[in-house]
Amino acid sequence: MSLGYFFRGKRRTNKSSFWGQRLFIGILTICLFWVTGFQAVWGAEISPSNPSIQPYFKRVEREITEFTLDNGMKFIVLERHRAPVVSFLIYADVGGVDEPTGKTGVAHYLEHLAFKGTQRIGTTDYQAEKPILEKQDQVFAQIKQAKLEGNTEKFKQLMDELERLSSEADQYVKQNEFGRIVAQSGGVGLNAATSADATFYFYSLPANKLELWMSLESERFLEPVFREFYKEKQVILEERRLRTDNSPVGQMIEEFSATAFKVHPYRRPVIGYVEDLENLTRENVQNFFETYYVPNNLTVTIVGDVNPDEVKRLAEIYFGRYAAKPKPPQLNIAEPPQTETRELTLTLKTQPWYFEGYPSPALNHPDSVIYNMISSLLSDGRTSRLYQSLVEKQQIALAAQGSSGYPGNKYPNLMLFYAMPAPGHTVDKVATALRQEIERFKTELVSETELERVKTQAKASLLRSLDSNMGMAFALAEYEVKTGSWVNLFKELEKIDAITPQDIQRVAKEVFLPEKRTTGRLLSDE
Repeated sequence: MSLGYFFRGKRRTNKSSFWGQRLFIGILTICLFWVTGFQAVWGAEISPSNPSIQPYFKRVEREITEFTLDNGMKFIVLERHRAPVVSFLIYADVGGVDEPTGKTGVAHYLEHLAFKGTQRIGTTDYQAEKPILEKQDQVFAQIKQAKLEGNTEKFKQLMDELERLSSEADQYVKQNEFGRIVAQSGGVGLNAATSADATFYFYSLPANKLELWMSLESERFLEPVFREFYKEKQVILEERRLRTDNSPVGQMIEEFSATAFKVHPYRRPVIGYVEDLENLTRENVQNFFETYYVPNNLTVTIVGDVNPDEVKRLAEIYFGRYAAKPKPPQLNIAEPPQTETRELTLTLKTQPWYFEGYPSPALNHPDSVIYNMISSLLSDGRTSRLYQSLVEKQQIALAAQGSSGYPGNKYPNLMLFYAMPAPGHTVDKVATALRQEIERFKTELVSETELERVKTQAKASLLRSLDSNMGMAFALAEYEVKTGSWVNLFKELEKIDAITPQDIQRVAKEVFLPEKRTTGRLLSDE
């Protein structure tokens, strides 16, 4: 399990970020590390500084085809004929930040329900099933009213009736039929993920199953049926109990977010608050779906052994059925500048932890790459400054790591650092040592050797992430949506190369200020 599991909301995938950040929790520690050094990339040993990389990118750019359907749905297709397989990603530009107040968790809830099928998939008789689902909704409305009135007896009776209706509806449900169809057709990696910024649906299929994907996915979002809604509610509530309510680190992360962000929705957990989850209705999910799952808010990336002309032909047949709709409302809530230190302390049955965060810009900001580099210098791998100082030399911490882009990077976010004190050492001592390393960036220029090493790691990690079809599919979609064009993905190496020690110091002086700091102390009550 990773700390990123708490940071970024529901993640069923091991997709790495473009900086190769991987967060893992063990029995005593959580470690964030990068894969360092070079590996064979694209079948040849390629150094990130090798001039042959840019021609490769140019070739990839030429192999990308993009088109937009009349209804506004965007497709990006990259031909890769190395193997007869294709990776597919539907990127819905909607996440936890877009949820209405009082309905947190609805984006993640919808992701769960998107696997329940349609009027034809997942049911033996939808016409018989439909009235039972509607009756469930009516009974749930009565349950909410009985709970509000404090009528315990009526509440229990209605809950029993809801359970009876669920059992009645079950006789029409064909469990996991969507997944079975994909698996029987040779599909692998069927999955989805919800973050603060977006929702992803993805898997890979043999190259000759392109039309099957078009048929399945177009139907899934053309006429979804949110069946087993009340059963899934209990699954999600249990997931929240596991991730947050029964986890000291999970509780800390949730409270830290609410402290660091005062008005921006990044302050809310993607999993949702318990009260909101308990009160969500099928109508709430349907309304959210109809608002945000519209053609011009969906981007599809297809990478693999495909013919772009055939992709376009089939896309027009299957996804062209979607009616054009207005663009969803855009988030217009901006977090005001932080003007004083914010502090949080929790005392729970846990190992102590220390957290410290600073404002960080969105992905499309010119300085975003510099913030990433600072985070890398401080916390990526065993050669990083925090690990070398706190863990190796001073031996006051069992782990000392960090990450930029928490809890997302579509909007201004946080550069977050965290450390676990070693036995016999306090959270305050770790906090002092961590801050000393941060302050060094303001008073000392980073050496060219150290900066070059981290640049090399960053570029190598970026290149490796693009080596897989699915990695490329995610990267193209994210840069298209968050920066305005997938072309910006291929400019990332140039941005990394351009960073100077003076850039690092300039940004450090701007951001590492007491009035911009948020701290969290997770203390043990034992």
